[in-house]
Amino acid sequence: MTERSEGPGVTAGGRARPATSTPKSGSRVRMSAAQRREQLIATGRQLFAERGFDATSIEEVAARAKVSKPVVYEHFGGKEGLYAVVVDREVRALLDRITTALTAGHPRELLEQAALALLDYIENETHGFQVLVRESPVLSATGNFSSVMNDVAHQVEHILGAEFKSRGYDPKLAELYSQALVGMVALTGRWWLEVRKPRKETVAAHLVNLAWNGLSHLEAKPALLTR
Repeated sequence: MTERSEGPGVTAGGRARPATSTPKSGSRVRMSAAQRREQLIATGRQLFAERGFDATSIEEVAARAKVSKPVVYEHFGGKEGLYAVVVDREVRALLDRITTALTAGHPRELLEQAALALLDYIENETHGFQVLVRESPVLSATGNFSSVMNDVAHQVEHILGAEFKSRGYDPKLAELYSQALVGMVALTGRWWLEVRKPRKETVAAHLVNLAWNGLSHLEAKPALLTR
């Protein structure tokens, strides 16, 4: 007996075969509003890191996220709004990382922890660091790299102030020294981001060596106390 050929929607017994839906190629993934917002923030973060604020357009953000421009405007109101959210997150992430790292009791160890925390951030959150160090628009003047480092310096200032006072130095100079120390670590971090050598721990050890001992009392082979 010759078998009956079935059509695409019919089984051998003559029953209708359940329809199966095949996703169309290139179809847009449906996300919740919160998921879409996070995707756009991540996309903006990468583009701002690669190109800076001025060279990044809403069209590029939308194209890379595979959404229409109105979706980006709906979430952030424009490029400035997206940039402000990205920078605010990076500022909080860096400050939280440094604040959490400062646990030691000895001032030299605290300096080591601060240097390592910044270098850890540069290594693990490279795009975020690049966003902060790039030129930022006027509207985010309080959320650029200089302002972040200023906040970090204020934390270091409290540590140095107490140390200066206990040693008979003028505690009013703690602000000057904290700015100098944080600036030294930050600028070295920008250089290290490009060369990535020597090892992060070695960079931190030499920074602390210079800051703690001064040029006239440098150790030949400095090592970290905390690691």
